[in-house]
Amino acid sequence: MGVETRSLQDTVVAITGASSGIGRETARLLVQRGAKVSIGARRADRLEALQDELGADNVLPLQLDVTDPASANAFINATVDRFGKIDSLIANAGIGYYGGITDNTDEQLDNMVQVNVNGTVWAIRAAVPRFRDAGAGDIVIVASVAGLRGGADEAVYAGTKFAQVGLAGAIDRELRPEGIRVTAICPAGTKTEFALGAGRTEGDPSLDAYLAPEDIAFQIATVLEQPRRLRTTLWASWSMSQSS
Repeated sequence: MGVETRSLQDTVVAITGASSGIGRETARLLVQRGAKVSIGARRADRLEALQDELGADNVLPLQLDVTDPASANAFINATVDRFGKIDSLIANAGIGYYGGITDNTDEQLDNMVQVNVNGTVWAIRAAVPRFRDAGAGDIVIVASVAGLRGGADEAVYAGTKFAQVGLAGAIDRELRPEGIRVTAICPAGTKTEFALGAGRTEGDPSLDAYLAPEDIAFQIATVLEQPRRLRTTLWASWSMSQSS
């Protein structure tokens, strides 16, 4: 007898960083599989375009600043107000700049910490009380293989991703007894808007060898569809063209 997966039909998923890349493709895939999604990001026009594509009954676009805990709380509260519950949080918002430890500006480095670390924490803190009330929930943190091994010319970025991986491991141990599953998704290079103009160049053919954002959306959907008896704490991935 095969494993019976969990249906996403009528589940409610909140996704941060949903205006492009992995977040946008995750919203598309989850709606295809029957979920309702709230999509949060700063670029409201892109969120509204995604709602137009996927349908107002399925999608709630919400302007979100993940670095502001009040904004994160409002995002989760609005999700529950609109759909009546929240089953899963995808903490996907993130930014990065390539460069040696002395190359980036103070503002760029601070921005990476604020978005990648604090932005993940605030979203999780806003959602956890809702999951506790329900006795179940999923938290998926989109981190990076940079959070497992580091790399030259990305020291602070890698530090923020190590923080996300550590956070995921710690809250897995904290929240598992309450029925809340926590997963860190750690992709290698992915062809998105990430670091364009800050170490990557749009149209660079080398990006074609990277993972596609649809690949990571598939991983996220697979994690959410696991039977409730099963949890995946960390999923790392590379394209077939990338060395590990």
